[in-house]
Amino acid sequence: MCSRLTRLLVLIAALVCTGSLRMVAAFTAADYATALRLSILFYDVQRSGVLPNWQRVRWRGNSAIYDGTQSNARLSGGYYDAGDNMKFGFPMAFSMTLLSWSAVDFREELKQAGQLGHTLNAIRWGTDYLLKAYTAPNELWIQVGDPNSDHACWERPEDMDTPRPAFQVNTNRPGSDVAAETAAALAAASLAFRDLDSIYSARLLTSAIQVFNFANNYRGKYSDSFGGVVCPFYCSYSGYNDELVWGAAWLYKATRDVTYLQYLISNGATLGGTTESVNSFDWDNKYAGAQVLLSAFVLGENDGGLHGYKARADNFICSILPRSVSPVTQTAFTSGGLLFRSGQSNLQYVTTAAFLATVYGNYLSNSRSTVSCGGAIITPLQLASFAKSQVDYILGANRLGMSYMVGFGPKYPQQVHHRAASLPSKRVYPGMIYCQQGFSWFQTAKPNPNQATGAVIGGPDQSDNLNDVRSNYAQMEPTTYINAPLVGVLASL
Repeated sequence: MCSRLTRLLVLIAALVCTGSLRMVAAFTAADYATALRLSILFYDVQRSGVLPNWQRVRWRGNSAIYDGTQSNARLSGGYYDAGDNMKFGFPMAFSMTLLSWSAVDFREELKQAGQLGHTLNAIRWGTDYLLKAYTAPNELWIQVGDPNSDHACWERPEDMDTPRPAFQVNTNRPGSDVAAETAAALAAASLAFRDLDSIYSARLLTSAIQVFNFANNYRGKYSDSFGGVVCPFYCSYSGYNDELVWGAAWLYKATRDVTYLQYLISNGATLGGTTESVNSFDWDNKYAGAQVLLSAFVLGENDGGLHGYKARADNFICSILPRSVSPVTQTAFTSGGLLFRSGQSNLQYVTTAAFLATVYGNYLSNSRSTVSCGGAIITPLQLASFAKSQVDYILGANRLGMSYMVGFGPKYPQQVHHRAASLPSKRVYPGMIYCQQGFSWFQTAKPNPNQATGAVIGGPDQSDNLNDVRSNYAQMEPTTYINAPLVGVLASL
């Protein structure tokens, strides 16, 4: 009886939180466990290089196994960022940081769901690549592939014959943003592996420290060094200060070295960590993530030097909630209750907001604290309800009754903007599918021949509508960084 009442209260809270008493699908713990399993399985779809024997998505094959060789580097492996065949280091590292954060904060939940091992496998595939990409103290390979030629073709990664140049940041061409994000990923992963593989964890942490030193000592935006190559795809619009804060925050959590604490305190204003109030968290802007992460030290240990970060974390939380909950919100919502920030890949902002709300709610709960938003008191339960409402919308509690996670539920997108999924696999069509030849499949109205299982697409528009057409990349393209924060939220649910 108590468990039923609790579920009912949570459901009502979710409805009140979104300010919309719409038709809501009732998801069970088993449903969330299924969605969790699928969300991690998507990384099998995105895997590059020689596939491991534990690869579960069998329609994918080996690809890009000679990446980096023309530059005398070993850059096989890692992940394709989205529906193309590019390996962009900036969003890849961000995805690994968030997956690792989930493996740290939701470890027991992942273990109980039988997904901890799969999550760690996904992280290690990415961090192994990042370790290979760091080839010298001040030298980091940050991209493989030419995005212009890649986007001019529609071909399977297994058939790739487009140029695969590799790009490197160094002392002459700095990239503090991508280097500090890489440091964050390695430091976070060192925590994820600490109690299972101490040698690997130590290697990750040593490299994280070195990469961060490079990022901090040779400052510059990587898109200033490689504008035509990384822009407009992953241009560093927010600059690199947020990544320096983010990297230092993870190094402080991983090492508890007061050097990083002093760095965060003394540079809090100049780098923006204690002065920048933001209402979104994504692959480009890391302020909110760092502010929430550092709030744990304030709430748990009353570390006075970091209070400025917690104040900004509170501002972030107040800014993302619906007006019915927070009178000082800075976020728009669709009539169906979905957080809406952009017409292109909007669900990336939804999953990160749900993740930070879940994490911060846990920190508040552990310290028996709340947040004040313009006089309104926000409780951990309200944050959990908000996160749940956003996840439920993604899984099908929306006016279309469609799950935006491929493979979950009875109705989900059929024409995902994804090269590998939209072309027949090598097992079915062993012959080469050349650059322009692939567009004959791209232009068909038929469903994709392969299922990009677990992929969460860009999502519906501001009117809660979706055009399930392969060419509609703004709504139909999945990315690794949409899925990464969803893992932690689903584990908690």
